Amino acid sequence: MSKRIYDCIIIGGGVIGCSIARYLSRYKLDGLLIEKHSDVGEETSCANSAIVHSGYDPLPNTKKAYFNVKGNRMMEEVCKELHVPFIKNGSLTIGFNEEDRKTLSDLLLRAKVNGVEARIVEKEELHKMEPSLKDECLCALYCKDSGIVSPFELTIGFMENAMDNGFNLNLNEKVEKITKNGDLFIVNTNRGTYLTRTLVNAAGLYSDELLSNLEKPKFKINSRKGEYILLDHFNNTWCKHTLFMCPTKVGKGVLISPTTSYNYIIGPSNDPSLKDDTSTDSSTLALLKETAAKLIKNIPYSEVIRTFAGVRANPDNDDFIIEESDINPGLFNVAGIMSPGLASSPAIGEYVSDLIKDKLNLQKNENYKSTRKEILSLNSLGIEKYNELIKKCPAYGHMICRCEKVSEGQIIDSIHRNCGAKTVKGIKKRLRAGFGKCQGSFCEEEVCKILARELNVPLSSILYKDEGSEVFKYKSKGNNYDE
Repeated sequence: MSKRIYDCIIIGGGVIGCSIARYLSRYKLDGLLIEKHSDVGEETSCANSAIVHSGYDPLPNTKKAYFNVKGNRMMEEVCKELHVPFIKNGSLTIGFNEEDRKTLSDLLLRAKVNGVEARIVEKEELHKMEPSLKDECLCALYCKDSGIVSPFELTIGFMENAMDNGFNLNLNEKVEKITKNGDLFIVNTNRGTYLTRTLVNAAGLYSDELLSNLEKPKFKINSRKGEYILLDHFNNTWCKHTLFMCPTKVGKGVLISPTTSYNYIIGPSNDPSLKDDTSTDSSTLALLKETAAKLIKNIPYSEVIRTFAGVRANPDNDDFIIEESDINPGLFNVAGIMSPGLASSPAIGEYVSDLIKDKLNLQKNENYKSTRKEILSLNSLGIEKYNELIKKCPAYGHMICRCEKVSEGQIIDSIHRNCGAKTVKGIKKRLRAGFGKCQGSFCEEEVCKILARELNVPLSSILYKDEGSEVFKYKSKGNNYDE
């Protein structure tokens, strides 16, 4: 056991854990985030609707309502600081009949209580706003402050900024047991043992299981799977707003929305599942298509490039759990962060970090910087500046991913940053190489070669994602892959 005593250890590198790390780095402390995967943001934060909800939907006086509204108001500035794609595109919650109109009127009242600007738009205005809507769409609740964000880049941006400010990150490390000795928590992992004054349980789907050796949790996580259909960026005016169906007792239903990369997303389903089940099935995807057809006419499914699923950590009390344990002071449970968790993430990170600041009487980090080094976008440079860049660094002129226009220079930069990419999926999440129409058929081999060269490891050791996902396992002729 190391004699080093951390001020705070965060368990879980999703968008919530990484946000807490970022806001904690505003203070002078020795902090560590432990994540079991090869990268941050590999579970729920990697597979969701990418929506920054306005806050009209959560019941008033709940934690979901408070943190959603506050997080929504923080998001634009946070994304500017972290160079994360964000678009305030607005949302339309569609009604098809008078019963739906009554539900939308109730939601309008809820929006006002929650402090969210919203209004009802009638059919003529609605169809001008979204010409592709089906004729049956009668009215909608319009919230101008709803937005879309890149969830992968937000999670990575939080963690990179935290590391820039001195926070530590351990990847590929699974917590196996947590105990307490006096005022210190003892965290045992598959790689070592750590001591800490405070502990944050941000383990998402597994947050109710994490504490089994320490205390009986007051909550239970009921995992639910959402399957999605992703369309290519074929037309950036096809659907401008995030389109929700009028909610029912079952949930918010299927949405259709643009993404910050001008793809389109359809989903999710909402079914009970195992915590690690991210499979998709034809019957569920067919149901998504059938439901989405009620919203928009002539959906071009010829543009589908991928289907995927994510699992949500729904708590049994249907509200966020954000509190210090009354059994083990210094333990902060940040669990059950279901939708609108992504929108709420900056507000939750700020709030929890301030709880810990007060607990430990932390002092301000005078060297804290809220921004991180800009992520270079070749599309926004213009031809003259791009040519100047290529003269200085020819790697930026070597295009690796044709579909998403990603250069070798960008890939090299993403590898060597704090919280840098170490896997094929890591590159994909940061730069979208392999995210396009060919899904990596052309660029994946080149990405692997660059990773191997820059990390100074054999090509045969390059992983797609986690341990055991080697991309090059066998030679096309011969035995095991061996350079």
